[in-house]
Amino acid sequence: MNLLLDLAGPRALSVLAYHRVLPRPDPLLPSEPDAAEFEARMRWVKANFNVLPLAAAVQSLREDRLPRRALCITFDDGYADNCGIALPILRRLELPATFFVATGFLDGGCMFNDVVIEAVRRAGGPDLHLDDLGLGHHRLGAAEQRVRTIERILSSLKYFQPERRRQAAAEIARRAGAAVPSELMMTSAQVRSLHEAGMSVGAHTVNHPILAEIPAGQARDEMAQSRARLEEITGAPVRLFAYPNGMPLRDYRREHAELARELGFEAAVSCAWGAARPGDDLFQLPRFTPWDRGHFRFGLRLAAKRLSATYARA
Repeated sequence: MNLLLDLAGPRALSVLAYHRVLPRPDPLLPSEPDAAEFEARMRWVKANFNVLPLAAAVQSLREDRLPRRALCITFDDGYADNCGIALPILRRLELPATFFVATGFLDGGCMFNDVVIEAVRRAGGPDLHLDDLGLGHHRLGAAEQRVRTIERILSSLKYFQPERRRQAAAEIARRAGAAVPSELMMTSAQVRSLHEAGMSVGAHTVNHPILAEIPAGQARDEMAQSRARLEEITGAPVRLFAYPNGMPLRDYRREHAELARELGFEAAVSCAWGAARPGDDLFQLPRFTPWDRGHFRFGLRLAAKRLSATYARA
């Protein structure tokens, strides 16, 4: 596998994008690893890559001195299990990571997608009628069907304006008779503990809006206020940013990359698949979402992304 990875791009930077690490498998979250799976993957990553802090990798890209098989580990959104489950594994294996936090959900908040997930989990009856919310009519059944229902709802809901999105998610929970979770996201103290453990903390806006769907001034505030809050919590500069949802052109545009630069960030990550090379835009770094379960298939997909000479940009 090392030879394949070297042939696929020895001077490329791969960035992994995680969201959660679960205490045990959840049938409604099939793409999220549990603790055992995450630790096994991290051991494989450590054995096959030079794992760098993202800030150090950015500097290496800027100076054209990236080591062979360079890789970074990142997490988005700010889930409490990042601190409670992922952090001990990373520390035990001596692996650095960057945690991009949407600050509006700290200390008891809940992201709209998790409101929907828990609503669909708890909903009884054969159907969930959301036509009046602009979100369609959905069949409920076993876990596999509920996963598809969640995906269909969220594919539309995430593009609603933030306040309409919040209200719609709350209404879905009300109709399903589901309580809104209050312990899924990190507390400010947990964010601080990540920093104190030597991990990097990056900004991910306040309310996780799709930047391409909101006015430019609001986008600036989301980015700047998120960074300011995280710097207040950690007492340290926050120099890295992650675009919510993160697909170039669809979720953010070139002006948002320029805005990140203007605000003083040193780099920003997207969710475009691929690998970065010296000379690439440091404000549109691609990332790889690690869905494949087996190490061999994961390695093949990662090699394919490293082999790609170009990636999508805004």
